[in-house]
Amino acid sequence: MTEFKPTEHQHVRYNPLKDEWILVSPHRCKRPWSGQTEEQQDPAPDPNNPLRAGAVRANGQKNPMYSSTYVFPNDFPALLERVPEPPAPEHPLFQAKQAKGTCRVMCFHPDSSMTVPLMTVEEIMAVIDEWINQMTELGRRYTWVQIFENKGAVMGCSNPHPHCQIWASSFMPNEPRVKDRTQKQYYTQYGKPLLVDYLEQELKNKDRIVIENEDWVALVPYWAAWPYETMLLPKKGRPQRLTDLNDQQKKGLAEIMKGLNTKYDNLFKCSFPYSMGWHGAPTGPGHNPGDAPHWLLHGLYLPPLLRSATVKKFMVGYEMLAQPQRDLTPEQAAQTLRECDSVHYKLKK
Repeated sequence: MTEFKPTEHQHVRYNPLKDEWILVSPHRCKRPWSGQTEEQQDPAPDPNNPLRAGAVRANGQKNPMYSSTYVFPNDFPALLERVPEPPAPEHPLFQAKQAKGTCRVMCFHPDSSMTVPLMTVEEIMAVIDEWINQMTELGRRYTWVQIFENKGAVMGCSNPHPHCQIWASSFMPNEPRVKDRTQKQYYTQYGKPLLVDYLEQELKNKDRIVIENEDWVALVPYWAAWPYETMLLPKKGRPQRLTDLNDQQKKGLAEIMKGLNTKYDNLFKCSFPYSMGWHGAPTGPGHNPGDAPHWLLHGLYLPPLLRSATVKKFMVGYEMLAQPQRDLTPEQAAQTLRECDSVHYKLKK
């Protein structure tokens, strides 16, 4: 029988965090592409950009002339703090529960043309500090605080200004709810956090590591679904939430974010689109520092681009109806990113 080669033969990989399998089909990278392509161009400066310093937003509110980060309530929030309780279900198949929350927008920088890889480490540290401020404040009241950034029109971002969103909710969303269960099961069985064990193996193996420093590592997970998906993991201290990070870890995180995003942009010589965000232990009343030893804080970057700046991976048919599927292996993706230049292509002379 032919010897199995992961870069040539399809196989499935298990994601223990989400309790699901991913189909890996590396031979599909050889197929020609005649489908949709995406336009990747740096947008022209918009004098009416509602996120810039001093701009007037759709609700008539005027932004201050901010010089670093700036947070304001989302003008069109998906979650509101006051909402009535739905009636009791007449049948168990038709359940509804109250969902309270709040949504905020956080600008990273006053310059609309700026992106994370072009920001200084100090400017990125200001972003991290504000993430922690928001997590601290909202985490007192809400069960889950989701920090996420959608970057690029291909990811549905309607404004190129460097910013993220923060949605705090009275309930645990599906993704972290599953992760809470799987990590708790692993911790009960093995007495150690799942991601701590996983990181130890990755640091020995090195095949999927993209970039690392003293405090953080960016790697392509063994079970990655998106083509160039990466995970940020802390090496020391086992922080459970962003609020657990010390000053050294914050600086190391800023450096790893800048380095990873530089490699992303250099991959296809474009401002690399993605959705990214943070997962950590639940918050809210009754949750205190150190109370969730099964959790390890981690960041996720989920970029859609596959072959070039204009060809993206679609999560459709099979992925929506069966399970996630990817074309190149995580090891191939990690090697490609690892070999990208550490100096941003726009900064080269």
